[in-house]
Amino acid sequence: MTVVAVTGKGGTGKTILSALLIHFISQRTTSVLAVDADPDSNLPDALGVAELVEKTLGDIREVFQVSRDEMGSTNKEQWLEGKIYGEAICECETFDLIVMGRPEGEGCYCYANNLLRGVLRRLMRHYDYIIIDSEAGLEHFSRKTIDSADYIIVVTDMSKKGLATAKRIKELSEELDLGFKDIFLVGNRIANKEAEDVIRRFADEIGMKVLDFLPYDETIAELDLRGEPVINLPETSEYYQKAKKIADMIVELHAESVTK
Repeated sequence: MTVVAVTGKGGTGKTILSALLIHFISQRTTSVLAVDADPDSNLPDALGVAELVEKTLGDIREVFQVSRDEMGSTNKEQWLEGKIYGEAICECETFDLIVMGRPEGEGCYCYANNLLRGVLRRLMRHYDYIIIDSEAGLEHFSRKTIDSADYIIVVTDMSKKGLATAKRIKELSEELDLGFKDIFLVGNRIANKEAEDVIRRFADEIGMKVLDFLPYDETIAELDLRGEPVINLPETSEYYQKAKKIADMIVELHAESVTK
């Protein structure tokens, strides 16, 4: 089992990369769980399966009102797990998907995050790969929502805020001793060699490994404008090919962990 969390500042393209990783890895195995852990919930659209998502974790609020009679002989934890398996897991053609969603009412975010964390731990044993499109920013690190991840992929653009978020993620993971096997950096919408050099120097300074640089691709914007999923990128696209190489690396890391 290999758990990969894709994170970074909002707007850097983490959902696009998450969707492509899920797409490529699920072409090689159907034992993939996709997790949309962002309350904005854009991953189903990026994957082209939004119409299949009927209920999110945020929608499962009956846990607050359920009575002992309704639960029968099961305890609250078992009852909740059954609700999630029965209602919140979307079984797509080549992967399963679970969406955190945006719960209503005050104080629901912490509950939904804790719920997601518990569900992931139960679901993990059933899949070879879990790819998490994380919430933008840093809070999920301090809340330890993704403390079960093996690898973190931080997506950054050339903005000062994007790089600052990447640096803080690295620092937080060390401060909180989260125990990730590795943290990688991916530059997104990188236009030239000079920009690549800036990010490489930045990565060296903070001790992060650069996986690759993804170019700006006008086709991605066109797909979004037409309401089409990013997985419809043509195979000839440089972005497509580079994202596929990152997916191949994840598969290799998984294979290494299995043989150890």
